[in-house]
Amino acid sequence: MPPGTNIALLTRSLDAVWHPCTQMKQHETLPLLPIARGQGAWLYDFDGRRYLDAISSWWVNLFGHCNPRINAALNSQLETVEHAMLAGCTHAPVVDLSERLSALTGNRLGHCFYASDGASAVEIALKMSFHFWRNSGHPGKTGYISLAHGYHGETLGALSVTDVALFKNTYAPLLMKSIQVPNPDSRSAEAGESPRAYAERCASALENHLERHHTETAALIVEPLVQGAIGMAFYDVEYLRRARALCDRYQVHLITDEIMTGFGRTGTFFAYEQAGIAPDFLCLSKGITGGYLPLSAVLATDTIYNTFYDEDVGRGFLHSHSYTGNPLACRAALATLDIFRDDDVLASNRIKSAHMNSALTTIADHPRVKHLRNLGMIWAFDIMTDDPAFPRKFCAAALEKGLLLRPIGNTVYWMPPYIITAEETEFLVNGTLAALEQTLKY
Repeated sequence: MPPGTNIALLTRSLDAVWHPCTQMKQHETLPLLPIARGQGAWLYDFDGRRYLDAISSWWVNLFGHCNPRINAALNSQLETVEHAMLAGCTHAPVVDLSERLSALTGNRLGHCFYASDGASAVEIALKMSFHFWRNSGHPGKTGYISLAHGYHGETLGALSVTDVALFKNTYAPLLMKSIQVPNPDSRSAEAGESPRAYAERCASALENHLERHHTETAALIVEPLVQGAIGMAFYDVEYLRRARALCDRYQVHLITDEIMTGFGRTGTFFAYEQAGIAPDFLCLSKGITGGYLPLSAVLATDTIYNTFYDEDVGRGFLHSHSYTGNPLACRAALATLDIFRDDDVLASNRIKSAHMNSALTTIADHPRVKHLRNLGMIWAFDIMTDDPAFPRKFCAAALEKGLLLRPIGNTVYWMPPYIITAEETEFLVNGTLAALEQTLKY
């Protein structure tokens, strides 16, 4: 590329592109990162500088950029069919993917409905739950419960069950009502209270609410084990066990939003497995295609599916978008599942996680670091600072060290691609520590 390509692209982008989750004015002082190409765990700009993608490009890129096996699968699919509408048609990639996803749930969730992104998957699950109860003769079950500080997306239905003020407050007049119950974030436990005891206390609050309001409640939606947008809040599996039992007792659906936590991120293929339960609805996206193409899926039980199966069109689930079940996206997802199977990825990740934890001593011992935590291939720690500009300053400092990191408030987290090497792990730890020291100096 000719000299100045980075600057030229940045100028054009600021003029033409409205970037997501961004106050555009901030890019007057915090430049965009121009991406020329990707390879493995790295992104490169037009001057050849490289940046370790330590957050998997918003938690989606599981097996590295330009993965040759996913590339080959997509090239092969391009030679057959790139897209066909899924209303009235079907194709092999979507059938194969649906069967394999169902098998990964032990066939307890046997029907897949497809969309393009995580928020859309949440919308679908919420609508399905409401419509199920209507079809079942319980039209009063129209309410939803979510966890305090939970995040489920930014479309209007998903935002209604989200509890992050920055995203939600502006649009509050447009949203349906939902109830938030205490979240079992282990950091909120009282002195001397174990994470499990605190989870049980929060589950008791859920029980109290359901006892009074189950007749008007359609579903409880949770991010299992880790709440992402609030700052990687980890909680004990006992909460999921209690929630499942309570939903069964009070006839309320359990929706697990595994958009972030699915596909091995927490150490098991799906996070809910660690509690020994199964949900009524499972929402998937992000890593489903290895970070290649937009795709999401909602898996539902036979009981739910059969309630829609009828001669009456109005009892059917009449929801769609033009690219539902796109063959290219499904083929990328199948290639991603092939890598999990052929490379025994979950076992490999356990080794990589242990290596990362052994390399963390310098960060764990830092006087400004608190609540260092790990689950599977997620790491997070909180920084004790009163500087409201900490996230922007740290992000800029990390880029100087060759790291792509985006703190959530005062929480620094890593969600690297599963292909990260031992050398790249050392680079990540050392670069993070250097960026932290640089940021806290000012």
